[in-house]
Amino acid sequence: MTDTSSGQIVTRFAPSPTGYLHVGGARTALFNWAYAKHHGGRFILRIEDTDQLRSSEESTRKIVQDLAWLGIDWDEGPDPKAANPYATQLGDQGPYFQSQRLGIYREYVQRLLDRKLAYEAFETSTELAARREVSIKATGSYYYDPTEALSLTPDQISKFKDEGRPYVVRFRVPDKKFVVDDQVLGRVEIGRPEIEDFVIWKADGYPTYHFAVVVDDILMGVTDVLRGQEHLMNTPKHIALYEALEVAPPRYSHLPLIFNPDGSKMSKRDKAKTAREAARKWLGEHGNDHGGLAAAAEITEPELEGFLKKKNDDNQITASLARVTGTHLPEIDIHDFRASGYLPEALVCYLALLGWSPKNDLEEIDLSVLARMFDIDGIHRSAARFDRSKLLAFNADAIRRLAADDFASRLRDYLAEFQPEYVERLDGDQFRHFAAAYKVRARTLAEPAEAGRFFISDDNSIVYDNTAAKKALLAHESEGLHTLAALVPELQQIDPWSVENLEKSMAEVMQSLSANLGKVGQPLRVAVSGGAVTPPLYETLVILGKEHVLRRIERCLGTFAAEERR
Repeated sequence: MTDTSSGQIVTRFAPSPTGYLHVGGARTALFNWAYAKHHGGRFILRIEDTDQLRSSEESTRKIVQDLAWLGIDWDEGPDPKAANPYATQLGDQGPYFQSQRLGIYREYVQRLLDRKLAYEAFETSTELAARREVSIKATGSYYYDPTEALSLTPDQISKFKDEGRPYVVRFRVPDKKFVVDDQVLGRVEIGRPEIEDFVIWKADGYPTYHFAVVVDDILMGVTDVLRGQEHLMNTPKHIALYEALEVAPPRYSHLPLIFNPDGSKMSKRDKAKTAREAARKWLGEHGNDHGGLAAAAEITEPELEGFLKKKNDDNQITASLARVTGTHLPEIDIHDFRASGYLPEALVCYLALLGWSPKNDLEEIDLSVLARMFDIDGIHRSAARFDRSKLLAFNADAIRRLAADDFASRLRDYLAEFQPEYVERLDGDQFRHFAAAYKVRARTLAEPAEAGRFFISDDNSIVYDNTAAKKALLAHESEGLHTLAALVPELQQIDPWSVENLEKSMAEVMQSLSANLGKVGQPLRVAVSGGAVTPPLYETLVILGKEHVLRRIERCLGTFAAEERR
């Protein structure tokens, strides 16, 4: 367990705003948040946006929104309530965007240059690539040789700068081993030649990740760094920089990787891979019609070809091909899980148990429990497997635990964001019935919309299931069709249109026809939904509304009366 007697614990989560928040990043944020809360410390959200080509304000906004949706808050960082996260920031250690801290980084780079612990290097990328090729052919490996850069005189460096030559600043790595006493993985030692003189300042005028993250952690007082195991080999570089800057490094804890059930790393590329496989299958079924697929996906043929040849994993192309092929893409980002209808508390519970175990083997964990119980001791060393079926079970259990009004409110908010046609079509009372009808069977907030699509379909576009229609309407000399016709005048008289009045009216019809609910209800169910399965019949009729029910019956009677005559 970490010794916290020396001062306040300070952790941070520092994502790059180059897309949506990956589920692995969300778990890292969750563990950093929980560790700080458990020890009464501070949790910082810092945005590492020095990659100017890929970073965007929109991605920052999405990351902030997704963290807030999960219930993860921070003591310092972008203001989650601000429309523009760059405009308002919380805390006095900022700014919390690396793009706004360039003056700070320049000062620290100059410190290292003045002490001869870093140097300017003017080799071009073409020159370095050629050297790499020669070295690999000769020895099978390549390490940067600083001889040329270190031989430059101050006059030569000034001359090159006056000429406008691009250059980088490299850190002069000492010839020694650097020790990482990782709290999860144990002791790791690495040094030269594995660590070459690495770049800390790029030719575009921005610091590299390695340099900026160390300077930021020093100035923001970060005491503990919890991050993914993929960063483990970066840590000796960071410790080398801490030593050069004469500051004690934080404690490091590297978290287990997250794998798919098949053992492959869970990656954003999984979505493109799935879409690529679906596209190839579609082409096989459609005579290899690349032009047709490209047109249907609203992309160009060269874009399609590039995607199929793995030259890019473009998100828009991925989504378009998934739409055309009817493919469900695997959830990878937090936004994917939101769009698929997962509850934040279910996702938090599952992520908390993905690579960490509480001492009492709890499986129902919320943020308050996590903050109370989380510590480094429970983090696993081995990779975690992301089991979507288990997450789905967690989510179904969470939905079942919701009160009816809470579920209706959550469902409305979800549909307003992702399928607004439902809240536009169903008024307050109708929507309450809709939510109640699906709560008992829903595993996600998306499933009611998938199963209940007929509720918001145009009355004249209902597609009838032939088997259900023939059985319910045309069997036994069209008994169901005649029953349906007999229902119309009874339904027209019902006012107000309610479950109670529908039950009463239907009971009278059944008595007059000497029929049970199945013989009366199934024709009505097929007429209004097109199929044999709906939520409870009276709730279904109330959700649809009187006018829509009568119009659908009228259309059904006209459609199948003509078929009966044939």
